[in-house]
Amino acid sequence: MTPKIVAYKSLPPDVLDYLREHAQVVVLESDLAHEALAAAVGEALVDADGAIGASVKVTPAMIEHATRLKAISTISVGVDNFDLADLTRRGIVLAHTPDVLTESTADTVFALVLSTARRVVELADWVKAGQWRGSIGPEQYGVDVNGKTIGIVGLGRIGGALARRAALGFGMRVLYTNRHPNEVAERAYGARRVELDDLLAQSDFVCLQVPLTPQTRRLISATELRAMKRSAILINASRGAIVDEAALIAALADGTIAGAGLDVFEHEPLAADSPLLAMRNVVALPHIGSATHETRHAMARCAAENLVAALAGQLSRNVANPEVLAR
Repeated sequence: MTPKIVAYKSLPPDVLDYLREHAQVVVLESDLAHEALAAAVGEALVDADGAIGASVKVTPAMIEHATRLKAISTISVGVDNFDLADLTRRGIVLAHTPDVLTESTADTVFALVLSTARRVVELADWVKAGQWRGSIGPEQYGVDVNGKTIGIVGLGRIGGALARRAALGFGMRVLYTNRHPNEVAERAYGARRVELDDLLAQSDFVCLQVPLTPQTRRLISATELRAMKRSAILINASRGAIVDEAALIAALADGTIAGAGLDVFEHEPLAADSPLLAMRNVVALPHIGSATHETRHAMARCAAENLVAALAGQLSRNVANPEVLAR
């Protein structure tokens, strides 16, 4: 019997054609309001064999009656929109898309480093507002990036790509925290593994590159922000909930740290009345980490291939809950 797939995110035409070669594909309107889309996904999964999409939290309740469901393929590297233990208990494979977004996301992170250090967004707006009327003075100066210390919390694929840019491109000293040593980065980029407290105390730029888990939720709170240099800048392009946002707002307001470059937030989209948007020492982006034409297409294609292979019982990589494959 031809498997049925639910697509709950817009896919490139060639990727959709690829899926249709292997399955019956039901395409949901991905521009629905979030709650309406989640409801539509839950309803469509009842008689589906597989699903592909992103940006929707798929709860155990949504798949309670999806007795045919064998695999879900998320068009992302993060899997915090799923209950992994529940999927594993049900024997449902969850596939994701590491690797293909590594370089574009690392580019975004380093763009935040440069734009916060050199106050690019703030001063571009200043020029557009007609405020540039003569030679600039110390009020418009930024800080150097070259030769500074970057602290990377989580030296996985993206963290490693960031370390390469920092060390080889900008002569930066690289500190990192990670569950395991990254010997490749230590040899190639001179990266040094330290405890989080040491990293916070020594780094000019603290970059968060860890997945959102119960252990990393609010990893950076008021205590950690106070441990940073007053001249330091926090960069977060991983998940918003890794930072206590209220504590960050307070730290930015009172000068505990110098600035922040943020691509992710506790609640997205960021509310228009968020204090972060009124702060000159904050660069706020709309979660664009992997948002290039090339990378998003590669992610969609990877997710589609993951799903087709999973439904055929042939997927052996990119599996977030590999325990399922051992059954």
